[in-house]
Parts: sequence; C-alpha cells; structure tokens
Amino acid sequence: MVASLRLPSLTSLLFPATTRRYPAALRRRVLCLRNRPASGFATAPSTGTASPEVQRLRSDQAVTPRSQDFNAWYLDVIASAELADYGPVRGTMVIRPYGYAIWEAIQDYLNVKFKETGHSNMYFPQFIPYSFIEKEASHVEGFSPELALVTVGGGHELEEKLVVRPTSETIVNHMFTQWINSYRDLPLMINQWANVTRWEMRTKPFIRTLEFLWQEGHTAHATPEEAEREAKQMIEIYTRFAFEQTSIPVIAGRKSKLETFAGADTTYTIEAMMGDRKALQAGTSHNLGQNFSRAFGTQFQDENGERQHVWQTSWAVSTRFVGGIIMTHGDDTGLMLPPKIAPIQVVIVPIWKKDTEKTQVLSAASSVKEVLQTAGVRVKLDDTTERTAGWKFNFWEMKGVPIRIEIGPRDVSSNCVVVSRRDIPGKAGKVFGISMESSALVAYVKEKLDEIQSSLLEKAILFRDSNIVDVNSYEELKVAISSGKWARGPWSASDSDEQRVKEETGATIRCFPFEQPQGSKTCLMTGNPAEEVAIFAKSY
Repeated sequence: MVASLRLPSLTSLLFPATTRRYPAALRRRVLCLRNRPASGFATAPSTGTASPEVQRLRSDQAVTPRSQDFNAWYLDVIASAELADYGPVRGTMVIRPYGYAIWEAIQDYLNVKFKETGHSNMYFPQFIPYSFIEKEASHVEGFSPELALVTVGGGHELEEKLVVRPTSETIVNHMFTQWINSYRDLPLMINQWANVTRWEMRTKPFIRTLEFLWQEGHTAHATPEEAEREAKQMIEIYTRFAFEQTSIPVIAGRKSKLETFAGADTTYTIEAMMGDRKALQAGTSHNLGQNFSRAFGTQFQDENGERQHVWQTSWAVSTRFVGGIIMTHGDDTGLMLPPKIAPIQVVIVPIWKKDTEKTQVLSAASSVKEVLQTAGVRVKLDDTTERTAGWKFNFWEMKGVPIRIEIGPRDVSSNCVVVSRRDIPGKAGKVFGISMESSALVAYVKEKLDEIQSSLLEKAILFRDSNIVDVNSYEELKVAISSGKWARGPWSASDSDEQRVKEETGATIRCFPFEQPQGSKTCLMTGNPAEEVAIFAKSY
C-alpha cells in the first residue's frame, strides 16, 4: 500500500521564516551532496540556483571554531565527522554509519539494563487511529500541533485518518486492554526501539527533527506505589548511563506542572548543560497514573475480585543523546567522544617515508591492532596511502577518537609506539616509548581510556557547576539568565508566575532537583515559604 501524507502548515514548510545554516566540510568537499538537486531543499529558489546554504555545504571550509559560532560549529562537526546528513524532506536527517554506531552503543548499554530490570522488547505499529489520540484530552491537546496525519492510502480516502507515531501511549493501552485481565498479568513491562514523527517547525540535527529514533518503555502495575518506583527506577538508569557511559553530568529531578508530559501525573527528567550553557532534556520518565487506563478502560481483576484500572509509566531516551554528547565534549578541533561509547577507541597511524620501511611498519601496526582487538578494544588501522600522516591525525582528532597510536621505523626498531590522547591537545597529550609488548600495551591503553572517560566527566562537572548561579530574587534570576547561566533558587510560585518567567527571560524550569539543600527557603518570586529549589535555564 502506498500512503500519501497530508500535513499541516504547508506554507510554513515551504517558506520558513528562519533560514537554516547548513554545515561545511572539513578541508574537503562533501561529495555525497554535490549532485543533490537544489529543489530538495526548502530554501532553494525555484530557478534551480543553489542557495547560499547549499553553497556553504559544498564549500572547502574548515570547522567553524566553537567559541566563534556554536551553532555553526555543531553543524560543521556533524558533517565533517560524517555523523549525519540532511534528508530530502525538510527537517529530516540521514544518520550515517559513524553516527549510528554511537546510537548502537547507547542501545547496547540500555538494552542490558532494561532486561536486567524485567522488561522485554517488542514492537507496535507506526500508524495509530486518530480516535486513539483523542481519547486522552490533555494528550491530544499537547501533541496536536506536531502530528503528521495519513488521510489517503492505496489511492483512496481513508475512513479514519491515521497518526504517524508521535509516541505510543495510546496504542500501547489499546493492546494492554486486551492482554491484561487479572492481577496475575501484572506487572506488564515492555520496551520498544522505534522511530517517531513529530512535525517540528524549527529543526536541528539529532536535537530536534521531524523523525527521530528512540526507545520507549511502557509498564502497567497493580498499585500506584509500584508505578512510582518504576518511574524513579528508570530515571535512575538514565542518570547512571549519562554519568558512566557518556560522561555527561546530568541533573535529575521532577518537572514542573507546566513542563509535565501531556497525560502524565508526574514527569522525571535528566537535564544536561551543553557547551553553550543551554539545557538539554536528555531523558524522561513519566508516572502516568490512571489517566490512560481510564481513557482506554485498561482494567484488571484484583485479588479480591474487584475491577481496577492499572497504574502506568512510560519512559524514553532518543538520538537527541548523540547531539548532547557532541555539544558537551566537543572542542574547536571537532568531536570528542567518551571511550565507552566511541565507535573507534584507538586509531593506529603507521608512518613511513621509504618503500623499504613500509612492510615492517605495516606489519608492526597490524600486530598492535590484533593485540588490542583481542583484548576487546575497538581499534582501527588507517593504512590508507592517499593521505599524509598529518592529515590522518587531523581527521581522526576531528572524529573524536580517544587515542591515536603512531608507529614509524624508529618505533619498530625500539619495539615501542607513540600514544596521543584526544582530550589533551598537542605535545602535552603525547607519550613516547610505550612498549609494544602485548600485556604492557593493553594495560597502558585501557588505563588511558579509563582516564579519558573520567577526565571528560570531571571537566563537564566543573563547567556545569561554574555556570549555575544560586539566586534569591527574580532580579537575580534575570541577571543570571541574561548572562547565559543557569539559575537555581527557591520556588513555590504559581503556574502563571512560571509562564511570566518564560515570557520575560526565555528560561523555563528545567526541574526541581532530587538533591535539595536543607533548611528553610523563601520563594524568589513571591516571598512565600518554599519547600524546594528549582533550576531555570534556556534550553533546546
């Protein structure tokens, strides 16, 4: 069946108010885009002449320094590191193998954790009847502006329009209603890895696109206490993943009422500070209460023979995490990847000048590769002959590979290698005379990978903490936000006060952190007693 999409706001899609900046290549042409028709871009003029943005995409230009233009730097890194590319439909992206390998590392870790905590993977259809979305009032209100609808299929008008999955709470409940009959069927805990479509007007690769990849977990429980434990357990798993695997020091907490997921009683979140000091919501876990189970009639017979509605949760992280890794750790040179999620942990660059040196150098390099690979290190040998060693150094640094090993004729003679760390630029990060002996080399490389992982986390914690300001008044909050920092202060004000902060400063409450200071507090806005501090920041 061939289905056509009739989508909202066509004028805004064809004639966007904001011009996007496209990424540039790093010291080379982005050849895969050279033959792309100009008509494939929303900003391309009808004459077929390439727009300035497309011309930039095809230009010979180095990565923009991060300190000069953060957004241009981010887009340049994505293009030059070959993480992703723009799709032919405005707002979509093609995730390239190197970018997808990072997503696979995220999947590998989380899949294990999900299964360890009793969840099973499954899959739900991408198309959802529109009537399902309408059943939960706050849900349809929250998602209506972002929905993509299918109205024609097989050349005929559909009897009921279909929603292209924006999230799956509705279809999950439809199926849960058929699968759950008794308390013996609970808890029911599933997860799916899927794509999601949300018709975003302003897009940014990995951070906000029309279609993205994610995992979404859904659970049903017999009691509210079980559902609450589940929601908090999953945000804790996300928190550990962020710290231990990606070296991103997120702040975990509870969303305000205004920022709570449409249809949830409570939303828990992990908030990350990016290199431009904006906040990124990196993962969420929702206690849905009985909102969806009441809307769909998802009930079970309890041990006393009474019919009860189930208590539910949902939780998710997405490919947005890849964007968070880029923006947390990258520098002017390009990408910088934490070793635990780096597709390539070590790159070996053999160096020779004479043909008589080539054979022995390549032989030694291959032996080093085999030793590290056998020890479980993800390693690549760059034995290509088209580029110089210096070009290779720059290229793999830009792609964020944590460790580079250099092997030349003198190194072969002395049975040693040179090791360079990506997180320490220049000579300071380079160590000579590391033995090629298998056990010594493996121990040294693994030790350095662990050091890099820890170093990136420590650096990110220092950056985060130095950019959070404690405030005790609205004026202090406005000063902190205007200077690009996060503001942390006591809050017990109303939803309308929260909306006022958003309108006047551009900042929102990112969360009420789980870790709260002790002692009495006074609301920074009203002067009334407050039980908690909230964190305010501008965000993606």
